[in-house]
Amino acid sequence: MASSLLLLLDDIATVLDDVSVLTKVAAKKTAGVLGDDLALNAQQVTGVKANRELPVVWGVAKGSLLNKAILVPAALAIASWLPWLITPLLMVGGAFLCFEGVEKLAHKFLHKGEDAQARREHVQAMVEGGADPAQLEKDKIKGAIRTDFILSAEIIVITLGAVEGQPFLTQLTVLAAIAVLMTVGVYGLVAGIVKLDDLGLWLTRRSGALARAVGRGLVGMAPWLMKALSVLGTAAMFLVGGGILVHGVPAVAHAVEGWTHPFGGLPGTLLGLAANAAIGIVAGAVVLAVVEVAKRFKPGA
Repeated sequence: MASSLLLLLDDIATVLDDVSVLTKVAAKKTAGVLGDDLALNAQQVTGVKANRELPVVWGVAKGSLLNKAILVPAALAIASWLPWLITPLLMVGGAFLCFEGVEKLAHKFLHKGEDAQARREHVQAMVEGGADPAQLEKDKIKGAIRTDFILSAEIIVITLGAVEGQPFLTQLTVLAAIAVLMTVGVYGLVAGIVKLDDLGLWLTRRSGALARAVGRGLVGMAPWLMKALSVLGTAAMFLVGGGILVHGVPAVAHAVEGWTHPFGGLPGTLLGLAANAAIGIVAGAVVLAVVEVAKRFKPGA
C-alpha cells in the first residue's frame, strides 16, 4: 500500500514536471503572437472615456476566456480523433498570421486617410451626441472579442503542436494553463498600458518635483509605447508565422538550416529569424494577392 502511494506520487510529480516543461515551451512558441495581441487590444479601447477603459478591458477579458473555453475542447478533440489535422492547422494559422501582417502594412501605406477619417467621424459623433456611448462600448467589446477569437485560436493551435503525442491529461493541463496564463497576462498588461497616461497625469499633480517629472515622462511615453507595440506585433507576426511555415515544410526547414548553420551562434540564429521573417512576408503577400483577386471575382463586387 505504501509503495503504491509512492508510485502514485511519483507519477503525479512526473506529470507535473512534464506539464511545467511543455507549458514553458508552448509559452515561448506563442509569445510572438502576444505583441500583436497586446497592441490590438490596447487600441480597442481608444476613444473610450477614461472611467470606462477598465470595464471595457474586463468585458473583453471575459469574452477571451469564453473563446478559450470553446477552443481548448475543440483542440483536444482534434488531437484525439484527427491528429493528422494539427500540422495543416498550424500551417493555416501561420499563413493567416503572415497575411495579417502584410495586410496591416498594405493598409497603413495604401489607406492612410481612411483610419484618420474614421477617428474624426467617431470624435464628431461623440461631441455632437449623435452616438450612444453604451452602444459604442458594446460594439467595441464585441469587435475585440471577435479579434481575440482568431488570436486565441492561433495560440491554442500552436500550443497543440507543442504537446502533440503527449498523454491526454498532459495536453489538457498545458492547454488550460496556457489559456489562463495568456488571458491574465495579456489583459493585465493591456489594463496597465491603457491606464499608463492616467497614472502619468496623477503624478504630474503631485507636489514632488521627481513625481511630476516621472508623470510627464509617462504621459509622453504612452503613445510611443502603443506605436512600439504595434511595430513589434507586426514583426512578431512574420517571425512566428514564417517560422511555422518553415518548420511545416521539411525541405524548406532543411534549406534554411543548411544556409544558417555555417555561421553558427548568434549570427546563425539571427539569420534564421531573418529567413523566417522573409518567408513570412512573401507568404503573406501571396495570400493577400489571392484574397484581393477573389474579392474582385466575388458576385456583386
